[in-house]
Amino acid sequence: MIFETIANTGHEEVVFCHNKDAGLKAIIAIHNTVLGPALGGLRMWPYKTEQEAVNDVLRLSRGMTFKNAVAGLNLGGGKAVIIGDPSKDKSEALFRAFGRFVNSLNGRYITAEDVGIDVNDMEYVFRETEYVTGVHQVHGGSGDPSPFTAFGSLQGLMASLQAKYGNEDVGKYSYAVQGCGHVGGEFIKLLREQGAKVFVTDINKEAVQRCVDELGCEAVGLDEIYDVDADVYSPCALGGTVNEQTIDRIKAKIICGPANNQLATDEIGDELQRRGVLYAPDYAVNAGGVMNVSLEIDGYNRERAMRMMRTIYYNLGRIFEISKNENIPTYKAADRLAEERISAIGKIKLAHMGNNGTRFQGRMRGQ
Repeated sequence: MIFETIANTGHEEVVFCHNKDAGLKAIIAIHNTVLGPALGGLRMWPYKTEQEAVNDVLRLSRGMTFKNAVAGLNLGGGKAVIIGDPSKDKSEALFRAFGRFVNSLNGRYITAEDVGIDVNDMEYVFRETEYVTGVHQVHGGSGDPSPFTAFGSLQGLMASLQAKYGNEDVGKYSYAVQGCGHVGGEFIKLLREQGAKVFVTDINKEAVQRCVDELGCEAVGLDEIYDVDADVYSPCALGGTVNEQTIDRIKAKIICGPANNQLATDEIGDELQRRGVLYAPDYAVNAGGVMNVSLEIDGYNRERAMRMMRTIYYNLGRIFEISKNENIPTYKAADRLAEERISAIGKIKLAHMGNNGTRFQGRMRGQ
């Protein structure tokens, strides 16, 4: 069944990583390397079954192919997952064992931080391989990518407001934000700095309270967020929140946020188009984080990273223009933009077979 699934998704390589002594059970999925080595984050999650982990890493790695392509990066798509509870199963040995598996791929896959992982975990991976991004700035890395993901998402929001309402005045509108974690918290902060009215919810009640006390947001229940009468619905946590159960409840005319895989199905995207709700494709909106860490490959520069964030605004503009001109849902317009770039470059390049040049300039690895 696993090989059948891989064949259907078009992946180039899937690696199952196991180290009994370290307690490591991980999967690395490389979807497409036509544009360059596969870059994508490492997620740690207590999957109920191994098949669930396989399905997740295949879906996420394919999404990274499209994200990196639309972002204009010379990088392919990959992803990795560790099966485990990030609140109790982390150890130095676990991440160093994972790093050795990454290193064995010789640069075909470059890892980064994702759900359940922080920069300190990346430090352990970094001790075993140079093919890791998001390491501490003291080593020449870019550090936590969350602020860049949030800032890039703000650019996507401004493009969405311009397309829907003809202006970019973030503070003029209200927002129902689902998720107050690393990226969500930074995104909420940016909205409040613009003077926007923000409703927040999260499974972490302490995070919600911080947004209320420190940023002046209004808290609502986990399920109540879909009923808030806001102009924009912003998913900032796990995906699939725009689905058959919530679509009739969401009152917003724009859906734009940094969460991955926001639409439960493609049919939901079709229905949003019919209802006149502008959906900003998630992988185009939240590309700021991957743009930021990608700069570590050739030598990190924060000012250059901030300039790159603005391209998200123009990428969304192109997607909305394609959607309007061809009367297709925005998610299809984004996919087309990515597929056309991959196809064009694919005619002159083969899959990336590993590192064959100087990379990660200016970085110092710990021992």
